[in-house]
Amino acid sequence: MKAGSGLAQGRLADPGLAAQAVHAAMTRAGLDHPQAVLLYLSADFARDPRPAIGAATRAAGCLQVAGCTAAGVFTEEDWVLDAPAAAALVLGEGAGLTPASPEQADPDRVTLTLAAPNALDMTWIAAGGRRFGGVSGDATGQGPYSVWRGGRVWDNGRCELSLTGGSLRVGVSQGVRPLSRPMPVEQVAGHDIRVMGGVDALASLARELPLSQRSPERIPTHLLMAGIPYGDRENAVAEGRFHLLPVIAANPADRSVTVAGLLAPGVDLFWALRQPGAAEHDMSAMVARLADERPQAPAFALMYPCMGRGPSFYGGVDKDIQALKRRFPGMPCIGFYGNGEIAHLDGANRLLQYSVVLALGDGHV
Repeated sequence: MKAGSGLAQGRLADPGLAAQAVHAAMTRAGLDHPQAVLLYLSADFARDPRPAIGAATRAAGCLQVAGCTAAGVFTEEDWVLDAPAAAALVLGEGAGLTPASPEQADPDRVTLTLAAPNALDMTWIAAGGRRFGGVSGDATGQGPYSVWRGGRVWDNGRCELSLTGGSLRVGVSQGVRPLSRPMPVEQVAGHDIRVMGGVDALASLARELPLSQRSPERIPTHLLMAGIPYGDRENAVAEGRFHLLPVIAANPADRSVTVAGLLAPGVDLFWALRQPGAAEHDMSAMVARLADERPQAPAFALMYPCMGRGPSFYGGVDKDIQALKRRFPGMPCIGFYGNGEIAHLDGANRLLQYSVVLALGDGHV
């Protein structure tokens, strides 16, 4: 298996940027005729990505060009959020990407899944075997974002691909700092948690915050999450075995906390905080776990972070990419910043937020 990445940016959304990215990727991979190309384009190309897709197809001499437009794109070389840009990954020498058939999904393999915001369908995400990938688009979930496969845009806004000639190991970094131990939820009303751990939900949350943030109007709900552990309860939080639901509101009138999900009484829940230091540590730990799964170094990486992570979260530096580069220096990587991440957790495909989904590609040995 051979793989290589390329990144090109400019002042205008010129289709030539896609060709430049593909040529750079082919040079780094040592490939004259790649078997597949992943192409991610910045939002500047969103209204009509077809000329850029055509340029990439001609540059590669290959029709298997798949990808999407997104708010920002990156490779291991750099990230681009504020300029027209194209990122490409080429695969060859036995490795490629082929359309996946959800009806014939192999439970032992994973499917790369890309979706435009207007194509999200939880029934579709739940079906089709184990998925990983991301949702293109911006923070609003709007815009003319599109998805392509086989060198052409797909009107249904969806792309499902399988890696041939290799395999993928997939991990998730949710990157939060737990504020409390898991406690049983005792009373709920719709999305409102009323009582947990023997006290009202608002009190259980406020007591974990600094004194200056404990009044309802000062609680930083935009940084808070509700965590629901799964599997063996012992060490579930430390091992990253939990789902996260964003905290929507703290309600002083009835002392409840509103979360972005429906919970049943009896489930365990802990409060958590989105924090750069915790996210950086969690990302490094996840990369280490994936690295330990196999003795050989991976050939490439596919990475799908929320736009709520990345350089805007880390103060101008993408420490998630840095964590990957520290463990695997020189390994080609491609990804985009999206507004939803797709991964298989707790026996089901799920749509995540504020997370990073990472897949490491290995050749057959």
